[in-house]
Amino acid sequence: MFEWGDDTFKSLANRAEPRPQAKRAAAPAHLKAKIYSGLLSIQGETGPLASLTATNTDGRGLCIFEEGVRILPVGEQVKSLNFCSVCHARLLGEKLSKAPIYWKNCPYADFHRS
Repeated sequence: MFEWGDDTFKSLANRAEPRPQAKRAAAPAHLKAKIYSGLLSIQGETGPLASLTATNTDGRGLCIFEEGVRILPVGEQVKSLNFCSVCHARLLGEKLSKAPIYWKNCPYADFHRS
């Protein structure tokens, strides 16, 4: 009976022709959007999100809606809410394969641009 050993696999590997570099398939934008929403939801369950003030100070851009909340005279607790959960861009991003979202600094728009 023939036994497969290390030498057999080495021999097969040496005879194999290298395959041309295949283009990696990217995940669909709506799937990326759903995963992102899920991660934000989980992160929100473990404690408050970083406030929009802190996020902006750290150099991350804010979407137009987040920027509006950031400049409001409200407490940092309000500015730590997940505003993406009520945004129409999230709904479009999760439901459509090529959503017409054009907001600057919106992760959902970024998923659909790539």
